[in-house]
Amino acid sequence: MKERQHNFLEQRDPVIGIPASTFRGRAGLIKPVVSLQEVRRRIYLKAKSEKTRRFWGLYVHVCKMETLREAYRRAKSNNGKPGVDGVTFKQIEVGGRENFLRGIQDELVKEGYYPLRYREVEIPKGNGKVRKLSIPTIRDRVVQAALKLILESIFEVDFHDNSYAYRPRRCAHQMVSRVSKKIVCGHRKVLQIDLKAFFDNMRHNTLLEKVAKRVDDPRVMRLIKLIIKTNGRKGVPQGGVLSPLLANIYLNEVDKLFEEAAVRARRNGYGAMDYSRFADDMVITTVHHPGSDRLLEYSKRRLEEELERLGVELNLEKTKIVDIEEGKAFNLLGFTWRLVRSRRGKKYPLLIPRPEKRKAILKKVREIIKRNWNEKLPVVIGKINQVLRGWVNYFRIGHASEVFSYVRWYVEKRVRRFVRKKQKRPGYGFNVWSTEVIYRDWGLYSDYQIRYYRKAS
Repeated sequence: MKERQHNFLEQRDPVIGIPASTFRGRAGLIKPVVSLQEVRRRIYLKAKSEKTRRFWGLYVHVCKMETLREAYRRAKSNNGKPGVDGVTFKQIEVGGRENFLRGIQDELVKEGYYPLRYREVEIPKGNGKVRKLSIPTIRDRVVQAALKLILESIFEVDFHDNSYAYRPRRCAHQMVSRVSKKIVCGHRKVLQIDLKAFFDNMRHNTLLEKVAKRVDDPRVMRLIKLIIKTNGRKGVPQGGVLSPLLANIYLNEVDKLFEEAAVRARRNGYGAMDYSRFADDMVITTVHHPGSDRLLEYSKRRLEEELERLGVELNLEKTKIVDIEEGKAFNLLGFTWRLVRSRRGKKYPLLIPRPEKRKAILKKVREIIKRNWNEKLPVVIGKINQVLRGWVNYFRIGHASEVFSYVRWYVEKRVRRFVRKKQKRPGYGFNVWSTEVIYRDWGLYSDYQIRYYRKAS
């Protein structure tokens, strides 16, 4: 086995052009070749300079211990729950992380790796419906993360500026900022687009064809096929580490189509038009123009045609054309958007968290208190702070002052009631503890300040 593994790792690197595992230094010593970061950088530069290049020999980098260690580190940083095998990170650390990764490497090198089925979890969406998440085992998460580390360097070059989800150094706040700027600059007609069960309806053959345009490595293609087939005959697991990258690959040609359409619209006299996407949430905005309605209707039909080829349908309940100049609102990325006028008469977009999002965070706080009734106060506050911090940091870029005030008041009230019940006393203790005690001494989260998004320089 060691001889076979040694020969496998001695395959020539498609980017660097020397054996993938070693090179000989001046003193004749065998030294490690370039780091994972350098390999990713060189693959990226090669993909950027040669737009039609198909990469071979990638599998060897997926199997390297350095790649698997980084994949394990990223998987652990998310602190996800175990899969169907019930194995946790703590159990892996007790048994030895290196032994765990060596076992994965051995399976990959011998091509004896087969992913386990996913653990299905239903997450309420707030509208009476549920979202099904598929949780892979930690072993499968490491393999998917290792594969993503290599493939991401290739496909990141091909992705377009109008795509913001699941990409390095990109986030939902950037898309929010982009749409806000377009509205400030005069965009008033909005085509709000939502896809119906996108992750569940991706066609495997279409996806593999898109990946194969850039990957000419049978082992990598086989590994991707094994991962997506575990979820069934179509779709990719919503919760898998590799799924977000595959989703962007799947919709990349749609992004390209509307990026070019925006250029043609300006050229043909329809005025400014803009398209942006975050996962399966898309939005097209245009300025007021005699042909703007016709342009948006045509864009909707054209999008339906492209999605039909991909086996994906529009969610007609959430896909609509909105004229915000008439006082109408639309929902995007958790915010409700309206056009309002400032005291100086200038129009700007007002962004407030959707009511469903406010209800969701308050429900989480109640559930934390209920589940941790027997815990001490610092433990309960620590768990409350964790969910509050993430929620507030996301929505603080909008105009959420009133919502934040209500959330702050409600959470403080629930914490006070929790302590009074533990003391077996009635009321909320407003005459016993001041607000300063709640936030300074007890440590309840208190940073509800609005901070508008600014792109890092």
